[in-house]
Amino acid sequence: MRAIWKGKVIADSDDTIVVENNHYFPPDSVNDELLIKSDTTSYCPWKGTAAYLNIEVDGDANKDAAWYYPEPKDAAKEIENYVAFWNGVEIKE
Repeated sequence: MRAIWKGKVIADSDDTIVVENNHYFPPDSVNDELLIKSDTTSYCPWKGTAAYLNIEVDGDANKDAAWYYPEPKDAAKEIENYVAFWNGVEIKE
């Protein structure tokens, strides 16, 4: 699976975990050079608190287009620090 925005591959892995129709990419499969930490968080009752990342490609920013769970609840431990995408990011095989 690949996560692509503005023609750039943000993440690439054969080992994503699908949760609630979202592909979560292992941390080592994500191009950190294109991600910038955001102050945004959200809360899921069974996964815990998500932290967000902005994607920046060629000077264009996609605010809060990626998220991960740095300290998930026990039910979601398998996706700890795995990164998921939305907001125009294409997920392709």
